[in-house]
Amino acid sequence: MKSFEALFSELKQKAAERPAGSNTARLLAAGKHAIGKKIIEEAGEVWMAAEYEGKAKTAEEISQLLYHLQVMMVACELEPEDIYKYL
Repeated sequence: MKSFEALFSELKQKAAERPAGSNTARLLAAGKHAIGKKIIEEAGEVWMAAEYEGKAKTAEEISQLLYHLQVMMVACELEPEDIYKYL
């Protein structure tokens, strides 16, 4: 199980190394527009899961949304602290 901070650290490492076959590296190479489209897609899937698919599926979809949000954070050179100050 990963924490928000652990996942973010892993994504920053993948961004620096750009390993072959990495979805994170692929998304970062595609740019903010492509990442943004995935965020919108995943947000819709969270909503649909919450409405119709139950707790476990909703949690899974939220995890995917958080992943894509963190990829956008990396693309925008934001740190968790940049976000936390607005919570």
